[in-house]
Amino acid sequence: MNNETPKPTISKPIRPDDICPRPDKPVAHTTQPMAPAIYPTSVWMCNDTQQADQLLAGDLEGYVYQRVGHPNADAFAEKVAALHVAERVAVTSSGMAAMSLAVLSQLAPGDHVVVSNQLYGQSLLLLTQELTRLGISSTQVDTGDRDATRAAMTSATRLLVVETIGNPRLHVADITSLAKIAHERQAKLLVDNTFATPVLCRPLELGADLVLESVSKMMNGHSDVMLGALCGRACDWERVPLVMSAWGLASSPFDAWLAVRGLATMHLRVERACETAQRAAEFLMHSPAVEQVDYPGLPDHPQYDLAATQFGGRFGSMVTFRLSGGRKAADAFIAASDRIPFCPSLGEATTTLSHPESTSHRGLSPSQREALGISGGTIRLSIGLESSDFVLAALAEKLAGI
Repeated sequence: MNNETPKPTISKPIRPDDICPRPDKPVAHTTQPMAPAIYPTSVWMCNDTQQADQLLAGDLEGYVYQRVGHPNADAFAEKVAALHVAERVAVTSSGMAAMSLAVLSQLAPGDHVVVSNQLYGQSLLLLTQELTRLGISSTQVDTGDRDATRAAMTSATRLLVVETIGNPRLHVADITSLAKIAHERQAKLLVDNTFATPVLCRPLELGADLVLESVSKMMNGHSDVMLGALCGRACDWERVPLVMSAWGLASSPFDAWLAVRGLATMHLRVERACETAQRAAEFLMHSPAVEQVDYPGLPDHPQYDLAATQFGGRFGSMVTFRLSGGRKAADAFIAASDRIPFCPSLGEATTTLSHPESTSHRGLSPSQREALGISGGTIRLSIGLESSDFVLAALAEKLAGI
């Protein structure tokens, strides 16, 4: 008796070009993988026209086209929603894309925006210059001054925009008070929470309407992601999906997958960086080469009490200081040692430094920078994961090189 398995009958030769381009079937498995999968596909197959119509209309859960949505973005959004206690989260291609998504979905020609003067330079550029091309006006104000902020609000104001911890002078926004001011005029409060992360602050719980994160920074923390997130409530979300798709602001699957991985250690990284930042700020205060140190954890910081309450006794991973020798001293400090690299970003695993005058705020005029307290000697320090002893020794080495 022949027990051999019969071989399939092939009527004609197999052609590689009829096999290789065909889509693969999903892998069936009975066990659960510990690491999430990456879905790099740009397009998804639909069963029929009715299903495609339902998917694109949002009447059926699922995916059609990566620009509209994909599983890796949804996986990341689910975690961010839990972190921020948000009803809705949109994952964007960058932090600036999240800012763009917020203003494009919430504003129309004729609207007015009140903007904190303590914002990242590109945010100021977008809100005070680019939006004018869309017929949207703006007013800059020191949002630490409640009376001035309230006076800047008009009947046309639709958004009040602040940073939880301002860039680069580290002013702390009183989110609860600013939310009340915005709501008095039926406006919404948009908070850029990048410097704080949801580990230190959850602005939605303090009254904010919209919160954005530049995920490229501390939330991911590994210098390998370009991603942003916008968080909010269902009642403010009607135009968000349409705007994100139409303006092409969506994220890539690989970056979203990496960001989920980064979240696993975010709380540990933030805690470590905050501890070292406190020591670094105290160390810099005693250097004769340093004329000013900005850090919310120092008792002489103007918002120290607010920061202690709003952030639960932690004060962030950023330290800004001003060298008494101006731009010449800053250039010498940067060149003195490579133990702390000059890197015009923040939130990395490595401690880095930035020079706002020549990077983040280079688009402002000298008088505008002077009004914000940014000089040629201003250095912004982003604390990483090295030991505090390493960071203090590296700072001492650089200061000795001035």
